[in-house]
Amino acid sequence: MKNSIQLALLNLVFGVLFSCIGFVNMFWGNDPFFGLFITVLSVVFYLPFLNLVLDKIPKKLMLGGKILIGLFIIWASLGVGELADKIELMVYNFPIPNYGATPNE
Repeated sequence: MKNSIQLALLNLVFGVLFSCIGFVNMFWGNDPFFGLFITVLSVVFYLPFLNLVLDKIPKKLMLGGKILIGLFIIWASLGVGELADKIELMVYNFPIPNYGATPNE
């Protein structure tokens, strides 16, 4: 029971991480379809989808597939997708709210 909870949390963490990588690539990159592709691939790591797929795919094959998809996403985002440059661009260009300031300041 404890192992299954830890595995589910690990899947959720990687799903959120890969979804965020896809989000950054969709809106702050030169190829939004690459970001969409990464986001769609990250669905594999979410729990409801896993429950549907696990009934049809053997566990060893599913684990191998997840490892390959995760390595592909990391390789594509860091190497080809230049994730660090896109995050820097996002942080630099993201609007920062200015609470309490008057329009004349």
